[in-house]
Parts: sequence; C-alpha cells; structure tokens
Amino acid sequence: MAWLSLIAAGLFETAGVLSINRLNRERNAKSLLLLVGAFGGSFILLAYAMKFLPMSTAYAIWTGIGASGGALAGMWLYGESKDWRRVLFILMILGAAVGLKLVE
Repeated sequence: MAWLSLIAAGLFETAGVLSINRLNRERNAKSLLLLVGAFGGSFILLAYAMKFLPMSTAYAIWTGIGASGGALAGMWLYGESKDWRRVLFILMILGAAVGLKLVE
C-alpha cells in the first residue's frame, strides 16, 4: 500500500506542476484550488508512504515521478521538444527509481 501511495503522490506532484502552468495562464480561484489540492494530496500521500518506506527512497522516487511526469506532460501537452536525448534522460530517471525499489 505504501508503494501505491508513493506512486499516487508522484502523480499528484505532476498534476501540481501542470496546475502551476494553468495558474500562470488563468489567474482565478479554480486554478489556485487545483494547485493547492494537487500539491496537498501529493504531500499527504508522500507523508503516508514515508511511514513505511525509507525517507531517502520515498523522496527520490517521488521527485523522479514528478520530474519525469512534468517533462512528459510538457512534451505531450505543450509542444516541448521530444528529442531522443530528453526521452533517454527521463527513462534514466525512471530506471533509477526502479533501481531504488530493487535494492531497498
């Protein structure tokens, strides 16, 4: 259950990053509430996961999912570069997260 919470926390982190972009485009209460809700959910789920997983592993995986998710969302939703080297480095981040799980 802790691993599912950690993955969900990373996905909420990605949603938070997307909501920052939305808030920059649309300065309204709904955008702000989405931002607070996404990051709030992310932190709550991360805190839960850290009750059962080592802090270093949980934090590294959480930031990896958030960074990778933000980069992928930028590529798919906002037309950012899809250069093969960017994709390679995103895969390296995700591979490192899987590696942390394997050596835990």
